[in-house]
Amino acid sequence: MINNTLTNRDFLRLFNLISTKGTKLESTYEFSGIRAWNDFDGYTCWLSYKDLTITILFHGKFDVEFEHKDTFNEFYKKANSLIALS
Repeated sequence: MINNTLTNRDFLRLFNLISTKGTKLESTYEFSGIRAWNDFDGYTCWLSYKDLTITILFHGKFDVEFEHKDTFNEFYKKANSLIALS
């Protein structure tokens, strides 16, 4: 896994931003190319961007999966920009 400075709290802030300012598409929200959705009870949330998916778990854990390092780098820059604006 690649080291980064985004924390679980940052991912939750990003999730909140996308779900409040994004466009609702069936059961997901999309904002600035990033999609966000959660399970029925809200204990697990997901963020996705291209081939990257972040699973945000209830107890402060998260998992980042991606196929291409470039996608991770793009997401990282975009996420930091959006978090700074919120």
